[in-house]
Amino acid sequence: MSTIEPYQGGSLERRHSRAVARVDAGSELRLARVEAEAEVQAATVDAMSYVGRRAMQDVALVSQLEQQLALAVPMASGRLAAIADVTALELDPVFRTRLLW
Repeated sequence: MSTIEPYQGGSLERRHSRAVARVDAGSELRLARVEAEAEVQAATVDAMSYVGRRAMQDVALVSQLEQQLALAVPMASGRLAAIADVTALELDPVFRTRLLW
């Protein structure tokens, strides 16, 4: 006749707890990676925005100076416009990036 042994418990529960802990640890690691990548992308967007704002301000100043000088010396207006155009294109980060490709 076989003897019935009382359930010692714990073994299945411990394995279950360890499995849940591994899943939690894996999820935390994945979440940390996603958050780190999001921070990098946000910093990239901030940098691009800064460069774009700065380029627009500089283009406005170049255009203003071109107009003032053209009014002072009308015969130079064509050359001034050409210089202003080249300068504005060089200040445009998107245009420069496309030229490098």
